[in-house]
Amino acid sequence: MIFQAIGLMSGTSLDGLDICFAKFEKQNIWNFKILKTETIPYSEEWENRLRNSIHLSPENLLELHSDYGFYLGKTVKNFIEKYQLSNIDLIASHGHTVFHQPHRKFTLQIGDGRAIKLETNLPVIYDFRSQDVIMGGNGAPLVPIGDDLLFSQYNACLNLGGFSNISLKINNQRIAFDIAPVNIILNNLARKFKKNFDENGDLSRTGKINEELLSALNSLKFYQQPHPKSLGIEWCNENIFSLFENIETIDILATFTEHVAQQITKVFNENKINKVLFTGGGTYNQYLIEKIKAKTNAEIIIPEKEIIEYKEALIFAFMGVLRLKNEINVLASATGSPNDHSSGIIC
Repeated sequence: MIFQAIGLMSGTSLDGLDICFAKFEKQNIWNFKILKTETIPYSEEWENRLRNSIHLSPENLLELHSDYGFYLGKTVKNFIEKYQLSNIDLIASHGHTVFHQPHRKFTLQIGDGRAIKLETNLPVIYDFRSQDVIMGGNGAPLVPIGDDLLFSQYNACLNLGGFSNISLKINNQRIAFDIAPVNIILNNLARKFKKNFDENGDLSRTGKINEELLSALNSLKFYQQPHPKSLGIEWCNENIFSLFENIETIDILATFTEHVAQQITKVFNENKINKVLFTGGGTYNQYLIEKIKAKTNAEIIIPEKEIIEYKEALIFAFMGVLRLKNEINVLASATGSPNDHSSGIIC
């Protein structure tokens, strides 16, 4: 049984749209092969529209939902034509997260899948999170199903994106949760130095750790809560940025990087993890990786560039395949919903 699917992923760091075309084959277990990938950087206009989406009126947000769907459709259509792709079974789109408040029973990923279908004339699966939130889950993290079925050779999989999240097996059960914000904070701070991100962690490396700020960050209630749990930009706005007042930005960068390293290695060490696959843009932050390595004995596996950058898009393509087959693609043990389920709107 072979499927070929395209996964679309737009992360909170807004560095662009990740597109992954992959082949999935099931014999005894699922195997995959990445066939073509590309990241399409957002124009300044699109970056601003998405970044400011949280502040829009309901009418303007609905307009953006539609506009962004057509943007996704046109972009993936260009990708298909550029690489002369064929035999595509489906497009699976994560969309762009505007709101994520599972405690209030809602999450919103914009980018109308019906618009993607109109542009591409291919089956589209989208809105993977809402069903889980309605059921009482966190709607995140979703990639653990892919970690379980495609990357089972590792004790744990850590993604360093806008937020850091981990999935691991405990007592034969796949659990997953967000650990801490990463690039959503570091990129915001780097922009004060006219940079889109802190390349290699070079800025952070020159700052001094502010012990008072570090203690305040580590004391936030989220870190004491049991899993499953997830983070959103709203949580950062409410809990993080106010702590930065009257501190030099360069020292905030250094301190926040130390904070992230401490929270991640705390999870590694408490769960006796010994082999971890690292992916996501934060994997290129050498200063952060050095700090993590210094605080744990876990073996850190940094894979090839395609896996680092496109693992999430790959897994959403895979989730689309599972949804098309009406098979489980969301794990209750990861999201906290009452039961495993098959999620995503098919059009």
